[in-house]
Amino acid sequence: MKNLTLSVKGMHCTACAFNIEDAIKNIKGVNSCRVNYANEKIYVDFDEMQTDVESFNKKIKPLGYGIVQEHQDHGHHHETPPIKVLFIVPISILIFILMIWDTLSNIFMKLPQIMLPDMLMTYVLFIIASISLFWVGIPYLRAIYTFIKYKKANMDTLIGIGTLTAYLYSLAILFLPKLSSNIAQYTYFDATIVVLGFITLGKYLEAKAKSKTGDAIKKLLGMQAKTALIEKNGDVIEIQIEEVKIGDIIIVKPGSKIPVDGVIIDGSSSIDESAITGESVFVDKKTGDQVIGGTINKNGILKFKAEKVGTDTMLSHIIKTVEEAQGSKAPIQKLADKIAHVFVPTVLIISFTTLAVWTILGHFTYGLIAFTGILVIACPCALGLATPTAVIVASGKGAQNGILIKDAQSLENLNKIDTLVIDKTGTITNGTPSVTDIISDDIIASLEIIGSLENNSEHPLAYAIVKKAKEGKVDFKKVKDFEIIPGKGLMGKIENKLYQAGNITMLNELKIDYDQKLIEKLTKEGKTPIFLVSNKNILATFALADTIKDNIKDTVATLHKMGIKIIMLTGDNKNTADFIARSAGIDQVFAQILPHEKASEIKKLQESGKLVAMVGDGVNDAPALAQADIGIAMSTGTDIAIETSSITLLKGDFSKVLQAIKLSKKTMRTIKQNLFWAFVYNIIGIPVAAGLLYPFYHTMLNPMFAGAAMAFSSVSVVTNSLRLKSVKL
Repeated sequence: MKNLTLSVKGMHCTACAFNIEDAIKNIKGVNSCRVNYANEKIYVDFDEMQTDVESFNKKIKPLGYGIVQEHQDHGHHHETPPIKVLFIVPISILIFILMIWDTLSNIFMKLPQIMLPDMLMTYVLFIIASISLFWVGIPYLRAIYTFIKYKKANMDTLIGIGTLTAYLYSLAILFLPKLSSNIAQYTYFDATIVVLGFITLGKYLEAKAKSKTGDAIKKLLGMQAKTALIEKNGDVIEIQIEEVKIGDIIIVKPGSKIPVDGVIIDGSSSIDESAITGESVFVDKKTGDQVIGGTINKNGILKFKAEKVGTDTMLSHIIKTVEEAQGSKAPIQKLADKIAHVFVPTVLIISFTTLAVWTILGHFTYGLIAFTGILVIACPCALGLATPTAVIVASGKGAQNGILIKDAQSLENLNKIDTLVIDKTGTITNGTPSVTDIISDDIIASLEIIGSLENNSEHPLAYAIVKKAKEGKVDFKKVKDFEIIPGKGLMGKIENKLYQAGNITMLNELKIDYDQKLIEKLTKEGKTPIFLVSNKNILATFALADTIKDNIKDTVATLHKMGIKIIMLTGDNKNTADFIARSAGIDQVFAQILPHEKASEIKKLQESGKLVAMVGDGVNDAPALAQADIGIAMSTGTDIAIETSSITLLKGDFSKVLQAIKLSKKTMRTIKQNLFWAFVYNIIGIPVAAGLLYPFYHTMLNPMFAGAAMAFSSVSVVTNSLRLKSVKL
């Protein structure tokens, strides 16, 4: 059996994904097929002795879809070109306003009518409607063809039938006055334009959000080094990353990316692993230590042996995990598309049956009025507006409050979550170390000495100490014979007296006694002790740690009141993680977790029936953000974390999670109300349009009123969505 991931073009709605799935599943030799509308991929498991990719393509091509080669740019093939949006949307809004005004001026005589010559206006609308239908509306016309030939229906089918019928009916009235003299002389070119305009805008906004799903993978790939310096027969040569083999001896200069995973055989340095682990503190490495591809060598020259290359490196593993998590998500099956499967054939059956009944009764004109009225009133303008308008307003409201939302599905999922998984560094904590304790008989004097020494170093812990010294407004002294002791600390002379500053390894080497209980206490609190020493005496102990953000405790407490369980996942050590979790009031901690393990921990929670949201900010969080039901990124984090997520919180403010949940609940309520109003007009309007009132009042519903009902349903939906602007978060 062979597993393949293929890119597909031509999908316009979630029903398309089901159509492709059905077609490929029925091919002999296909074991399973899954189509993801969100990332436009087909995941297929098949026997290559019985079938191949060409067979899949032949099967779906008549339905209007096609498989594209991986090297082609398939990220935007479904996106409505901006030129179509720029053409139809402004015209639609203008015509929509004129439609409403015209209807209202007929009801309320006090309103002045817009004085435009009727025939001139009709011809202008005919030209615009023709361009709109046969240029912008091509996907919808194609949907009618697919429906007729393959009996596959979706929302596009109904939009196509509704707009085409309104257009053809109007065409008959305009150009065949003798044939249409007995029916209502009202054209629906305006309805054709408005429906296509609003639907096009909704599709364009959805496409814009979807097109970014592939960017995260591209950026992850961009983190890989392009070349590597390898030692061969005494020479150092530069080769492409693809040419690196296991066992090659690689040299990495300061400031360069480490190309692949391996083990150091010579040299020592500080490595910035934040891109992979998310931890802000640089890691000191020496001979025998492991290095990870994609991380950055900060100061020393390193020589290491390649152990994992190509798809086996940790970075490649992260890329694969993100791809799998994005692909494993079920297509967003919107309520409107579910209804379309039943709604489209039902509306067609009702409209054709009505036409037939009236014709049999000898009233073909009434039948034609009823047929057109049903399709116009059933035309899903309000249905098409129900979700996009609420999402557009909610997105604007969110942006004003520092919450960036990608799509309606994000809001829907956030509304239901019961478990919130959070990363530690940069999410709960500030992401940079700072001095938390100073234990010394003379704090100012100790700060002055250690500040002067550390001012010569580029280590992140040195920056934290220098910052503390500057806050204490101490005077920096001149340092002579300054020297960095890799992995241990540094030393130098101030006023001819030798001072050393470093970690516990340095103390052990100098055989200096220290307070073990104090060190244990600091370590349990997740703090790193740095000692200032002179003449084998400890002058001061400095504790450094990544501190929690100010509003974390209150936010966690409020989330608990909402019934949400909070779990922390971190690559950091257990002591640090436990102390931070206790300080913040977090329920559960998973420490020393590798990037790909974060995603599998979330998968376990999902398998136990939990609906999980993940908050993170690093590349290491990308697989977990993609795996979670909803990914929430801090904007202070990496672009990859932001693009893999569904929601981004600006300024790295964790308390905005609460506001996002509140906005989600309000938006979902609005969308449900919108869908209700959209259908009320159809449920009442379709029987009336069919002639339900004729036995009582001897009158048919003029298609003009069907158009008005459709317009009013749209007005009620838009007005309801605009109420979200005044919601307090």
